[in-house]
Amino acid sequence: MTTTTPLTLDQLETGQELAAGACEISRDSLVRYAGASGDFNPIHYNDTAAREAGLPGVIAHGMLTMGTAVNVVADALGEGARITACSTRFSAPLEVPATGSVTLAVRAVVGKIDTEAGTVQLSLEASVDGTAVLGRARVSVQIDERSA
Repeated sequence: MTTTTPLTLDQLETGQELAAGACEISRDSLVRYAGASGDFNPIHYNDTAAREAGLPGVIAHGMLTMGTAVNVVADALGEGARITACSTRFSAPLEVPATGSVTLAVRAVVGKIDTEAGTVQLSLEASVDGTAVLGRARVSVQIDERSA
């Protein structure tokens, strides 16, 4: 569900898909994120360092992965709705090939609606080739129905 009109609580029901998308992550993405975040850990750019750390190869930054997934939700929200919190456990490393990219598939489903508070809790699924890379991912959204 991509919305350009204001989102209202009465449009939502538990189990409803609110957002879905696919995002490409490449080694260029890792370089840009490292520069922005200051996280220059070599497991995010050097295959040898990543393997010596017990990883299959270079992996994406956890916060880049989470931020990319949450951005799918942000893009789907209309006017008057804003993300107030997010949380996750990183369940598997997101390996990024030396050339090309990896596709992060994202889906956000309505988990809980609190009409009194005007909030919605979303369950966020993020996977690569069917393997979940985020676990117990949640996004809290505040709906301002006055702008509807």
